[in-house]
Amino acid sequence: MKKFFSNKKLIVLMVALIFSIGFITMSVTVRNKSKTPSFIQRFGNNIVGAASRVISMPMNAVKSSVDAVVNLTNTYEENTKLKAQLDKLAQTEATNQTLRSENKQLKQQLKLDNTLTDYDYVNAAVMLRSPDNWQNILIINHGSDEGIQKNMSVMAGSGLVGRVVEVNRNNAKVELISTDNKSANRFAAQINTDKGVVNGIITGYDKKSGDLILGQINTSDGVKNGDKVITSGLGGSTPKGLLIGTVENTHKDDYGLSTVIAVKPAANLSDLSVVTIVKRSMAGD
Repeated sequence: MKKFFSNKKLIVLMVALIFSIGFITMSVTVRNKSKTPSFIQRFGNNIVGAASRVISMPMNAVKSSVDAVVNLTNTYEENTKLKAQLDKLAQTEATNQTLRSENKQLKQQLKLDNTLTDYDYVNAAVMLRSPDNWQNILIINHGSDEGIQKNMSVMAGSGLVGRVVEVNRNNAKVELISTDNKSANRFAAQINTDKGVVNGIITGYDKKSGDLILGQINTSDGVKNGDKVITSGLGGSTPKGLLIGTVENTHKDDYGLSTVIAVKPAANLSDLSVVTIVKRSMAGD
Protein backbone atom coordinates (compact mmCIF):
# COMPACT_ATOMS: atom_id res chain seq x y z
CA MET A 1 0.00 0.00 0.00
CA LYS A 2 2.81 2.35 0.84
CA LYS A 3 4.43 1.49 -2.48
CA PHE A 4 1.19 2.32 -4.33
CA PHE A 5 0.97 5.87 -2.88
CA SER A 6 4.62 6.48 -3.68
CA ASN A 7 3.91 6.18 -7.40
CA LYS A 8 3.12 9.85 -8.21
CA LYS A 9 2.28 9.34 -11.89
CA LEU A 10 -0.36 6.77 -11.08
CA ILE A 11 -1.91 9.04 -8.44
CA VAL A 12 -2.09 11.98 -10.86
CA LEU A 13 -3.77 9.75 -13.47
CA MET A 14 -6.34 8.52 -10.97
CA VAL A 15 -7.17 12.05 -9.81
CA ALA A 16 -7.57 13.26 -13.42
CA LEU A 17 -9.86 10.31 -14.20
CA ILE A 18 -11.99 10.93 -11.13
CA PHE A 19 -12.19 14.66 -11.96
CA SER A 20 -13.26 13.94 -15.57
CA ILE A 21 -15.95 11.47 -14.49
CA GLY A 22 -17.21 13.94 -11.92
CA PHE A 23 -17.27 16.82 -14.45
CA ILE A 24 -19.22 14.70 -16.97
CA THR A 25 -21.70 13.57 -14.29
CA MET A 26 -22.19 17.15 -13.11
CA SER A 27 -22.74 18.41 -16.67
CA VAL A 28 -25.43 15.81 -17.28
CA THR A 29 -27.11 16.66 -13.99
CA VAL A 30 -27.02 20.38 -14.73
CA ARG A 31 -28.54 19.79 -18.16
CA ASN A 32 -31.42 17.76 -16.71
CA LYS A 33 -32.19 20.23 -13.92
CA SER A 34 -33.43 23.56 -15.18
CA LYS A 35 -33.25 25.18 -11.73
CA THR A 36 -29.64 24.37 -11.23
CA PRO A 37 -27.36 27.42 -11.63
CA SER A 38 -25.83 27.48 -15.13
CA PHE A 39 -22.40 28.65 -14.01
CA ILE A 40 -20.77 25.30 -14.64
CA GLN A 41 -22.49 24.96 -17.99
CA ARG A 42 -21.40 28.48 -19.00
CA PHE A 43 -17.89 27.70 -17.86
CA GLY A 44 -17.84 24.58 -20.02
CA ASN A 45 -19.28 26.45 -22.99
CA ASN A 46 -16.67 29.15 -22.63
CA ILE A 47 -13.89 26.59 -22.63
CA VAL A 48 -15.35 24.89 -25.74
CA GLY A 49 -15.80 28.28 -27.49
CA ALA A 50 -12.26 29.35 -26.71
CA ALA A 51 -10.93 26.04 -27.99
CA SER A 52 -13.02 26.41 -31.16
CA ARG A 53 -11.61 29.89 -31.79
CA VAL A 54 -8.07 28.67 -31.26
CA ILE A 55 -8.63 25.85 -33.77
CA SER A 56 -10.60 27.95 -36.29
CA MET A 57 -8.10 30.85 -36.51
CA PRO A 58 -5.42 28.87 -38.39
CA MET A 59 -8.09 27.29 -40.55
CA ASN A 60 -9.54 30.69 -41.45
CA ALA A 61 -6.05 32.00 -42.22
CA VAL A 62 -5.39 29.05 -44.52
CA LYS A 63 -8.77 29.56 -46.22
CA SER A 64 -8.03 33.28 -46.75
CA SER A 65 -4.64 32.46 -48.24
CA VAL A 66 -6.19 29.91 -50.58
CA ASP A 67 -8.86 32.43 -51.66
CA ALA A 68 -6.18 35.05 -52.28
CA VAL A 69 -4.19 32.65 -54.45
CA VAL A 70 -7.33 31.70 -56.41
CA ASN A 71 -8.23 35.37 -56.94
CA LEU A 72 -4.67 36.16 -58.04
CA THR A 73 -4.74 33.27 -60.53
CA ASN A 74 -8.11 34.41 -61.90
CA THR A 75 -6.81 37.98 -62.22
CA TYR A 76 -3.71 36.78 -64.09
CA GLU A 77 -5.84 34.72 -66.51
CA GLU A 78 -8.19 37.65 -67.12
CA ASN A 79 -5.20 39.96 -67.67
CA THR A 80 -3.72 37.52 -70.21
CA LYS A 81 -7.03 37.33 -72.08
CA LEU A 82 -7.38 41.12 -72.11
CA LYS A 83 -3.84 41.53 -73.45
CA ALA A 84 -4.60 39.03 -76.21
CA GLN A 85 -7.75 40.95 -77.09
CA LEU A 86 -5.81 44.23 -77.17
CA ASP A 87 -3.17 42.70 -79.46
CA LYS A 88 -5.91 41.38 -81.74
CA LEU A 89 -7.60 44.77 -81.76
CA ALA A 90 -4.34 46.53 -82.63
CA GLN A 91 -3.73 44.07 -85.48
CA THR A 92 -7.28 44.57 -86.75
CA GLU A 93 -6.85 48.35 -86.68
CA ALA A 94 -3.55 48.06 -88.60
CA THR A 95 -5.22 45.80 -91.18
CA ASN A 96 -8.13 48.21 -91.54
CA GLN A 97 -5.76 51.13 -92.00
CA THR A 98 -3.89 49.23 -94.71
CA LEU A 99 -7.15 48.33 -96.47
CA ARG A 100 -8.36 51.93 -96.29
CA SER A 101 -5.09 53.14 -97.80
CA GLU A 102 -5.24 50.55 -100.60
CA ASN A 103 -8.90 51.35 -101.26
CA LYS A 104 -8.06 55.04 -101.57
CA GLN A 105 -5.23 54.31 -103.98
CA LEU A 106 -7.46 52.02 -106.06
CA LYS A 107 -10.03 54.78 -106.36
CA GLN A 108 -7.28 57.15 -107.50
CA GLN A 109 -6.13 54.59 -110.06
CA LEU A 110 -9.68 54.27 -111.44
CA LYS A 111 -9.89 58.04 -111.73
CA LEU A 112 -6.49 58.08 -113.44
CA ASP A 113 -7.52 55.33 -115.87
CA ASN A 114 -10.47 57.44 -117.00
CA THR A 115 -8.07 60.23 -118.03
CA LEU A 116 -5.70 57.98 -120.00
CA THR A 117 -7.95 57.75 -123.04
CA ASP A 118 -5.09 58.13 -125.51
CA TYR A 119 -2.92 55.38 -124.03
CA ASP A 120 -2.98 51.67 -123.38
CA TYR A 121 -2.42 50.85 -119.70
CA VAL A 122 -2.11 47.95 -117.26
CA ASN A 123 -2.74 48.13 -113.52
CA ALA A 124 -0.36 46.27 -111.24
CA ALA A 125 0.37 45.78 -107.55
CA VAL A 126 3.67 46.53 -105.85
CA MET A 127 5.27 43.27 -104.74
CA LEU A 128 8.48 44.49 -103.15
CA ARG A 129 10.11 47.74 -102.11
CA SER A 130 13.32 47.39 -100.18
CA PRO A 131 13.92 49.87 -97.34
CA ASP A 132 17.59 50.03 -98.39
CA ASN A 133 16.58 51.12 -101.89
CA TRP A 134 13.31 52.84 -101.02
CA GLN A 135 13.56 55.91 -103.25
CA ASN A 136 15.10 54.06 -106.19
CA ILE A 137 13.42 50.77 -107.08
CA LEU A 138 10.20 48.78 -106.61
CA ILE A 139 8.98 45.45 -108.05
CA ILE A 140 5.50 45.01 -109.56
CA ASN A 141 3.56 41.77 -110.10
CA HIS A 142 3.15 42.03 -113.89
CA GLY A 143 5.70 41.28 -116.58
CA SER A 144 6.01 40.36 -120.24
CA ASP A 145 3.05 37.96 -120.02
CA GLU A 146 0.84 41.02 -119.44
CA GLY A 147 2.49 43.05 -122.19
CA ILE A 148 4.86 45.04 -119.98
CA GLN A 149 7.89 46.35 -121.83
CA LYS A 150 11.05 48.16 -120.84
CA ASN A 151 10.91 52.00 -120.65
CA MET A 152 7.12 52.10 -120.15
CA SER A 153 6.04 54.95 -117.86
CA VAL A 154 4.53 54.13 -114.48
CA MET A 155 1.95 56.26 -112.66
CA ALA A 156 0.22 56.13 -109.29
CA GLY A 157 -2.70 58.18 -108.03
CA SER A 158 -2.60 61.10 -110.44
CA GLY A 159 1.11 61.47 -111.04
CA LEU A 160 4.17 59.95 -112.67
CA VAL A 161 6.31 57.79 -110.38
CA GLY A 162 8.89 56.14 -112.66
CA ARG A 163 9.56 53.86 -115.59
CA VAL A 164 10.08 50.14 -116.20
CA VAL A 165 13.79 49.27 -116.43
CA GLU A 166 13.70 45.45 -116.30
CA VAL A 167 11.04 42.95 -117.39
CA ASN A 168 10.56 39.29 -116.50
CA ARG A 169 7.66 37.00 -117.36
CA ASN A 170 5.66 37.59 -114.17
CA ASN A 171 7.20 40.71 -112.67
CA ALA A 172 9.05 43.88 -113.57
CA LYS A 173 11.42 46.37 -111.95
CA VAL A 174 10.45 50.03 -111.84
CA GLU A 175 13.01 52.80 -111.36
CA LEU A 176 11.37 55.66 -109.49
CA ILE A 177 11.47 59.27 -110.58
CA SER A 178 13.06 60.03 -107.19
CA THR A 179 16.09 57.79 -107.85
CA ASP A 180 19.57 59.03 -107.01
CA ASN A 181 21.08 56.86 -109.75
CA LYS A 182 23.32 59.20 -111.74
CA SER A 183 22.97 57.10 -114.89
CA ALA A 184 19.17 56.90 -114.76
CA ASN A 185 17.12 57.70 -117.85
CA ARG A 186 15.62 61.01 -116.71
CA PHE A 187 12.23 62.39 -117.66
CA ALA A 188 11.88 65.38 -119.96
CA ALA A 189 9.33 67.83 -118.56
CA GLN A 190 7.66 71.11 -119.44
CA ILE A 191 5.62 73.89 -117.89
CA ASN A 192 3.07 75.83 -119.93
CA THR A 193 3.13 79.47 -118.84
CA ASP A 194 1.59 82.72 -120.08
CA LYS A 195 4.95 83.58 -121.62
CA GLY A 196 5.48 80.26 -123.37
CA VAL A 197 6.68 76.74 -122.68
CA VAL A 198 9.47 76.08 -120.19
CA ASN A 199 11.36 72.86 -120.94
CA GLY A 200 13.69 70.99 -118.60
CA ILE A 201 14.78 67.65 -117.15
CA ILE A 202 13.90 66.06 -113.81
CA THR A 203 17.46 65.89 -112.52
CA GLY A 204 17.08 64.90 -108.87
CA TYR A 205 15.10 64.56 -105.68
CA ASP A 206 15.37 66.49 -102.42
CA LYS A 207 14.94 63.97 -99.58
CA LYS A 208 14.49 66.71 -96.98
CA SER A 209 11.66 68.56 -98.72
CA GLY A 210 10.31 65.66 -100.76
CA ASP A 211 10.45 67.79 -103.92
CA LEU A 212 11.64 66.77 -107.37
CA ILE A 213 14.23 69.04 -108.99
CA LEU A 214 13.56 70.34 -112.50
CA GLY A 215 16.86 71.47 -113.95
CA GLN A 216 18.45 72.25 -117.29
CA ILE A 217 15.57 74.62 -117.97
CA ASN A 218 15.69 76.95 -120.94
CA THR A 219 14.10 79.79 -118.94
CA SER A 220 12.13 80.44 -115.76
CA ASP A 221 10.21 83.43 -117.11
CA GLY A 222 6.52 83.27 -116.33
CA VAL A 223 6.81 80.28 -113.97
CA LYS A 224 4.54 80.63 -110.94
CA ASN A 225 4.03 78.51 -107.84
CA GLY A 226 1.27 76.02 -108.49
CA ASP A 227 1.90 75.67 -112.24
CA LYS A 228 1.54 72.10 -113.48
CA VAL A 229 4.63 70.21 -114.57
CA ILE A 230 3.98 67.52 -117.21
CA THR A 231 6.04 65.19 -119.39
CA SER A 232 7.05 66.79 -122.68
CA GLY A 233 7.25 63.54 -124.67
CA LEU A 234 10.77 64.43 -125.78
CA GLY A 235 13.89 62.33 -125.53
CA GLY A 236 12.38 58.89 -124.91
CA SER A 237 9.33 56.63 -124.95
CA THR A 238 7.38 58.60 -122.34
CA PRO A 239 4.03 59.91 -123.62
CA LYS A 240 3.41 63.65 -123.55
CA GLY A 241 1.11 65.20 -120.98
CA LEU A 242 1.57 62.86 -117.99
CA LEU A 243 1.33 64.90 -114.80
CA ILE A 244 4.52 65.02 -112.75
CA GLY A 245 3.55 67.62 -110.13
CA THR A 246 3.24 71.33 -109.43
CA VAL A 247 5.78 74.11 -109.05
CA GLU A 248 6.75 74.62 -105.41
CA ASN A 249 9.35 77.36 -105.89
CA THR A 250 12.15 78.61 -108.13
CA HIS A 251 15.68 79.04 -106.80
CA LYS A 252 19.37 78.76 -107.60
CA ASP A 253 21.12 75.39 -107.43
CA ASP A 254 23.61 74.46 -104.68
CA TYR A 255 26.42 76.20 -106.56
CA GLY A 256 24.38 79.34 -107.24
CA LEU A 257 25.09 79.09 -110.95
CA SER A 258 21.84 78.00 -112.55
CA THR A 259 18.13 78.25 -111.81
CA VAL A 260 16.19 75.14 -110.82
CA ILE A 261 12.52 74.57 -110.07
CA ALA A 262 11.31 72.59 -107.07
CA VAL A 263 8.36 70.39 -108.06
CA LYS A 264 5.95 68.87 -105.55
CA PRO A 265 5.15 65.35 -106.88
CA ALA A 266 1.52 64.69 -107.80
CA ALA A 267 1.88 61.11 -106.52
CA ASN A 268 2.73 60.09 -102.99
CA LEU A 269 6.15 58.54 -103.63
CA SER A 270 6.43 57.20 -100.08
CA ASP A 271 3.21 55.16 -100.22
CA LEU A 272 2.85 53.05 -103.36
CA SER A 273 0.87 49.81 -103.40
CA VAL A 274 -0.95 50.05 -106.75
CA VAL A 275 0.46 51.49 -109.99
CA THR A 276 -0.55 51.94 -113.64
CA ILE A 277 1.86 51.12 -116.44
CA VAL A 278 1.29 53.42 -119.44
CA LYS A 279 2.04 52.34 -123.01
CA ARG A 280 2.46 55.01 -125.63
CA SER A 281 0.02 54.62 -128.51
CA MET A 282 2.32 55.88 -131.26
CA ALA A 283 5.93 55.07 -131.97
CA GLY A 284 8.61 57.65 -131.34
CA ASP A 285 8.49 60.59 -128.95
